[in-house]
Amino acid sequence: MKFDELGLSEPILRAINDMGFEEASPIQEAAIPVMMSGRDMIGQAQTGTGKTASFGIPVLEKVDSKNYATQVLILSPTRELAIQSAEELHRLAKYMHGVKILPVYGGADMMRQIRGLKDGVQIIIGTPGRVMDHLRRKTIKTEDIHTIVLDEADEMLNMGFREDIETILDQMPDERQVVLFSATMAKAIMDITTKYQRDAQTVKIERTELTVPNIDQYYYDVRRKDKTEVLSRLVDFYAPKLSVVFCNTKAMVDQLVENLQARGYAAEALHGDMKQAQRDRVMKKFRAGSVEILVATDVAARGIDVDDVEAVFNYDIPREVEYYVHRIGRTGRAGRAGRAFSFVRGKEVYKIKDIQRYCKTKIVAQNIPSMADVQAQKVDKVMDGVGAIIDEGGLRDMIDVIENAVNMSDYTAMDIAAAFLKKALESAQGSGEELEEKHNSQARDKGERKHKDRDRRDGKKKRDEKRKAQSRRFDEGQVEEGITRFRMSLGKRHKIRPNDIVRIISSEAHIPGKAIGAIELRDEASFVELPSDMSGQVLKSLKKAKFKGKKLGLELAFRN
Repeated sequence: MKFDELGLSEPILRAINDMGFEEASPIQEAAIPVMMSGRDMIGQAQTGTGKTASFGIPVLEKVDSKNYATQVLILSPTRELAIQSAEELHRLAKYMHGVKILPVYGGADMMRQIRGLKDGVQIIIGTPGRVMDHLRRKTIKTEDIHTIVLDEADEMLNMGFREDIETILDQMPDERQVVLFSATMAKAIMDITTKYQRDAQTVKIERTELTVPNIDQYYYDVRRKDKTEVLSRLVDFYAPKLSVVFCNTKAMVDQLVENLQARGYAAEALHGDMKQAQRDRVMKKFRAGSVEILVATDVAARGIDVDDVEAVFNYDIPREVEYYVHRIGRTGRAGRAGRAFSFVRGKEVYKIKDIQRYCKTKIVAQNIPSMADVQAQKVDKVMDGVGAIIDEGGLRDMIDVIENAVNMSDYTAMDIAAAFLKKALESAQGSGEELEEKHNSQARDKGERKHKDRDRRDGKKKRDEKRKAQSRRFDEGQVEEGITRFRMSLGKRHKIRPNDIVRIISSEAHIPGKAIGAIELRDEASFVELPSDMSGQVLKSLKKAKFKGKKLGLELAFRN
């Protein structure tokens, strides 16, 4: 089922499209209508089936963005899951102005969470222990809560949170919707549903057998900007006959195909925006081998049934565990060998661990092949081909040509052989020198950092000078081209800090923190610099924004 068949609002559909979702997963298709009806629900589905969007989309549809009171409480077993769920809800709420989402969990600064709650938060995602702390402090108000979600309820009970969960539910309003997701339906789960739910509808998605075929699986720690280069290098190193590369969005598919074609690879795209005739034409070329690399989204790739696929690349880690199984199942068919490669960065490593746990498989961390490795592999392949030609025989005429060339020039037979080898290698040569230089540069940077650490006083002096220069720049009204400076009517006297300003702008205007420029705090006012193309969005979104009950008073100060 397509998402636009579920009766969702336009802002949510836009966000879903940006995230690259093409159709609802079974749990989303079943759970979203029940939750949107307001009925209590028991959702039985394992991790990796799209549960977060199953409850995230309905709660966002039900939230009143004009009411700053807490309206939704989502309980998660771990801080990692709470953060992950908050990030997904932020992406889903991308075009919903005024909706605030806050994760609360143990181990984080309590006072910072309290400040965030005082500013007004409609959706709280938290671990039971920290939510209990806030309820005791009365920093979470329950009067307006109309929806409570227990995510991975079985895990929370296994971790000993039953008493906390019941205490929390006892403090919720009588008129509320209670939604529970669990992979299993143990007695303790049924006790909670009986006590705290009314006429709950059960939505059960049968567990798929998450097993993977006998395929060698590897993952690489790769920065996003290096992914295309690493993909090229792995294709050159392993030289698979046919490859399928998976991306999470249609836009990424098109961009990657363009980059691969520019590097000389026979690559084509396959995604939902293509007409059926286009898809059929691409698949015909892929089966015939005139297209060696097929770059696809998950939904579009369902029709791929080609036995000769020797490698699958997860350019983007799939959002659901089941998709990983479907993806790598494209290789290793009909008894053939197959390889699967996944690119991860930072906390995405946790997704690899989830996949290994649920699929009972092993995904091995690998180092990116160096250019020397790639070159040696190419030489081996060329020499294997040369050996096969020699074994076939029939080279008498070619030997005569070489001997004539040696007799009529200063070249030796070895010179000619080396020239032919070089020509053969250049025809498949990648552009890996760029990444190689990056790695060398990183090593040099580490050495430089060690040197700087030995002279911290100089570093502090430079930072002080930079702050003074920045302050002078603000005083003199200087601003870089393409930058707009805003003035806020709150300053040091009002106890506002730079990270408060970043948080407010990021949450209200949906602008990434890295886009926010210099911030200058004065006693009675503050100044912040932002890209000029975001100025309209910022002014509109922060018109009514407050900090500790006081209006920000944002206004344009200077534009260049």
